[in-house]
Amino acid sequence: MRFIRGDARRHAFMAALVGCALVAAACGGGTDAGGGGGGATEEVERGSVIVGSTNFDEQEIVASMYAAVLEESGYEVERRFQLGAREIVLPALEKGDIDLYPEYVGTALEFLNGGQGEATPDTDETTEKLREAFAEKDVDVLEPAPAQDKNGLVVTPETADEHSLSAVSDLEPVASDLIFGGPPECPERPLCLPGYEETYGLDFKEFRPLDAGGPLTTAALENGDIDVALMFTTDGLIAEKGWMLLEEDKELQPAENIVPVIRSEANNEEIPELLNAVSEKLTTEEVTELVRQVRVDQEDPADVAETWLEDNGFLGG
Repeated sequence: MRFIRGDARRHAFMAALVGCALVAAACGGGTDAGGGGGGATEEVERGSVIVGSTNFDEQEIVASMYAAVLEESGYEVERRFQLGAREIVLPALEKGDIDLYPEYVGTALEFLNGGQGEATPDTDETTEKLREAFAEKDVDVLEPAPAQDKNGLVVTPETADEHSLSAVSDLEPVASDLIFGGPPECPERPLCLPGYEETYGLDFKEFRPLDAGGPLTTAALENGDIDVALMFTTDGLIAEKGWMLLEEDKELQPAENIVPVIRSEANNEEIPELLNAVSEKLTTEEVTELVRQVRVDQEDPADVAETWLEDNGFLGG
């Protein structure tokens, strides 16, 4: 897929910035520490921002929040949602095809470091390592939300009863008889199939590539085409269907707080304030409910995001 930027608009914006800088210099611009009279607040120059997301509902919900808050503050926002897996979206960010998108601190770190196991359950520690890794790519990592969404293994009550399953480690003696389904990239991700093999000793009978916890995966689990599904822990459909999310009893999954990441070139002093304010109020319970509204009630992700923003005082002031 090729992404096309509004280059002409951006060039005009940069030209305006240069012009403003020249005018300021000609007028003796700069801060006078001893100046009297009241010092006007410097306005932030607002241009266009391209907000992206990967290919599942939660991503579109959170990205819609970012986009709406930026628009409310005067930015021209282009939305490029459901672009694909991280293998597509991260290169798009690096190339400037998008400017920002929601990430997950642990998975993003392990993706960038090639699965070195640096991500831990400690949010602060993992976030700082992520900042260091992204700095090499000229990408800024903002403040993580309290909300976390991790990989989880899900089974039906029938499968749980048949094999006495309650935790992931319970799968070890029976995995060779079970079919595991998940996103196509799962066999390459250290926190997905390789991680379950190494940490839990799970050697499944078969892996079936489906989607990222989406309709293909849920239909396959419901129809009995797979026995174990890789889903996301905030997916409200799990409880709605009465399925069992197996307990993560060996801590394979690290901290996975949702966090905005933005190209340094597209960042300014205001954008972090806007997006960090959203993150501060975003909890795991709320994300789970928002995903349920989309997955179960079939509501539009943008509408769900807008309602949450209005309820929390970000829109409609």
